[in-house]
Amino acid sequence: MTARRRSGGQSAGRSTDAGRARHIPVLLAEVIESLRPQDGAVYIDGTFGAGGYTRAILKAADCSVLALDRDPSAIIGGQALKKEFGDRLTLLESRFSELDEVAREQGVAPVDGIVLDIGVSSMQLDEAGRGFSFMADGPLDMRMSSSGASAADVVNEADEEDLAGIIYVFGEERRSRAIARAIVKARSESPIATTRVLAEVVSRAVGGRRGDDQHPATRTFQALRIYVNDELGELARALAAAEHVLKPAGRLVVVTFHSLEDRIVKRFLQERSGKESQVSRHLPPQSVKLQLPSFEIVNPRPLTPSKAELEVNPRARSARLRAAVRTDAPPWPLNEETLGVPSLRR
Repeated sequence: MTARRRSGGQSAGRSTDAGRARHIPVLLAEVIESLRPQDGAVYIDGTFGAGGYTRAILKAADCSVLALDRDPSAIIGGQALKKEFGDRLTLLESRFSELDEVAREQGVAPVDGIVLDIGVSSMQLDEAGRGFSFMADGPLDMRMSSSGASAADVVNEADEEDLAGIIYVFGEERRSRAIARAIVKARSESPIATTRVLAEVVSRAVGGRRGDDQHPATRTFQALRIYVNDELGELARALAAAEHVLKPAGRLVVVTFHSLEDRIVKRFLQERSGKESQVSRHLPPQSVKLQLPSFEIVNPRPLTPSKAELEVNPRARSARLRAAVRTDAPPWPLNEETLGVPSLRR
């Protein structure tokens, strides 16, 4: 939470005695139970992060994993795991929306299972230099990869109306217009270049903490991160890629961390399982045809962390796991709008 791809993995963590975040894969037992690794099978971990899911899959069966991450630092950090498991692990830098193409290029398609952990990882959150969090001051970056526009570019260059739209749509922030006005005013005096400065601007605009003790800048930071990395569009395309590359009876497991992500996964699986309609709404009237279900839903209600897990790892509190099994029906056409992907994108 490719995240990093990736649109990448929000595997949560907690502080150690040394003050550094320790990687704790969220819903790990539930992910493995839903994926059901088998000897000789091939799996894709589309959001490698610190490798928690990949390690567990490789230990659960004598199988192989193609692990992807959008964040080059995750690939560097995964070399020890690569050395441990050798040829059973292939670790590549890639967006998870391209997992079907990468699987074909690597000669492993179709695959037996795919796991996706959506969002930003604890390592990214806790590294001040990445600019994902206001908990420690750092450059206002938020990019999961090293390319493209940064959050600072958006904050300092987007017009007020676009800023308000970004903050409202991707952060579900009701005070988005006031925050956008405050940002435009502040940047007219001096560019907003750090997380601390942006958090202070937003805090003044909103006026103190919320009733749930949430920092007033939380939703704005979430909105900018999602927008900069096109996380929701990446998610929709990753789900479609999984549909194309999973073999019949292959299993898809997705862990999300907020309502915007979970809504897209839920709609995708409901639509593809025939829960909403078996007639494609994506095709023009003259070519409408019957769409056979391409997935069977495993858990109609999402799995959530246990009380025991939350005591160890409070960052897991918003996690939701949905799983489904691929049928032998052809893939459906992808329409991001019907899945709930906002049209406001870079």
